[in-house]
Amino acid sequence: MSKINLKPLADRVIVKPKEADEVTKGGIILPDTAKEKPVEGTIVAAGPGKTSDDGKVVKMEVKVGDVVLYGKYSGSEISIEGEEYLIMRESDVFAIVG
Repeated sequence: MSKINLKPLADRVIVKPKEADEVTKGGIILPDTAKEKPVEGTIVAAGPGKTSDDGKVVKMEVKVGDVVLYGKYSGSEISIEGEEYLIMRESDVFAIVG
C-alpha cells in the first residue's frame, strides 16, 4: 500500500476498503454487480481530532494502520492514482478489529 498525499482535517479518516470477495464460500465466482460492498478497511490517514466547544482538541481513538469496521454506505468515495478510498468521520467507524 503506497502512502497517499492527503491529510484529513478534524475528526476525519481516510480508509482503504478491503477488497470485495470475488468467490463465494461454495466456489461461485461473483460478477462485479453481485459483490457486497465492503464494511472493513484499513486507516491510511487520520486527522488530529475534533475541536470541542471549549476549544480543546479531542484526540482520535483510531490511528493509521488500524483495521476497522464501518457502515455499508459510510463516507465519500474518492479515487487517488487509480486506488479507491473512503473519507469519513471517526464517528462512522463502528469498531477496531483485533
